[in-house]
Amino acid sequence: MIEAHQLCKSYETPGETIRVLQDLDLTLADGETASIVGPSGSGKSTLLNLLGALDRPTSGSIAIGGQDISTLTTEQAAAFRNHQLGFVFQQHHLLPQLTVLENVLVPRLAGDWQESAASTESRARDLLQQVGLGERLDHLPWQLSGGEKLRTAVARALVNQPKLILADEPTGSLDPASTDTVADLLLQLNREQGVTLLVVTHNAALASRMSKTFELRNGRLSPRITAH
Repeated sequence: MIEAHQLCKSYETPGETIRVLQDLDLTLADGETASIVGPSGSGKSTLLNLLGALDRPTSGSIAIGGQDISTLTTEQAAAFRNHQLGFVFQQHHLLPQLTVLENVLVPRLAGDWQESAASTESRARDLLQQVGLGERLDHLPWQLSGGEKLRTAVARALVNQPKLILADEPTGSLDPASTDTVADLLLQLNREQGVTLLVVTHNAALASRMSKTFELRNGRLSPRITAH
C-alpha cells in the first residue's frame, strides 16, 4: 500500500537549509496497521503530509496503492486524496455550521463521484451508527464531546471508502479511556473493512496497539516495537 524510498524533505531559509527527512524508507502492506512515534519537531506531520499528497518531497519517491504520487499536479493530487485517502486530524476540522451527518458527507462535495447522493448518505448513516453516533446525526459539533467529534471525523474519513487512513495525533486531546475506545474503533474498522491504517502519535498506548511501530529520529525511520 505504501512504498516510500529515499524520501527527503528540506526547506530553504535565509542562510541555511533545514533538512527534515533524510533518505527515509517506509513500506506498508495492504491492510496493515502501523504507528510512527518520535519527539516533537522530528518531522512526523511532514511525513504524513507527503504520504497524503498534501506536499511534495524534495527528492525520493512515494507510491500509494501502486500509484506514484510524487509528481501529481495540484488537481491530480486533490482527486487522489478524495478517492483514495481518509484523513483524521487531532483538531478534527468539523464545520461548525453543519450537523454530524452533513460533516461526514463533506468529502462527497469534492471530486467527480458517480454514486448517487442517496447511496452516499445511506453509507454515512451506517458509518455513524457503527461508530456509536446513530442518535447524534442532527447534532452540531459544539454539542459533541471530544470523543464524539473524533468519531465523527473517523466516519468522515471512511465515507468515500478509502484504501488508506492517515491519522495525525488523533487522540491528542482525549483522556485514556477515550483513547482506548478510539483505538478499538480504528482497529475494528481495519479488520472489518481491510483499510490500511497509519497513525502518527505521541501516545505510547495507542502506538502499541498497531501491528508495527516506527520511530522517526534524525530524519529517518527505524522499527521500534513489534506489538503482536
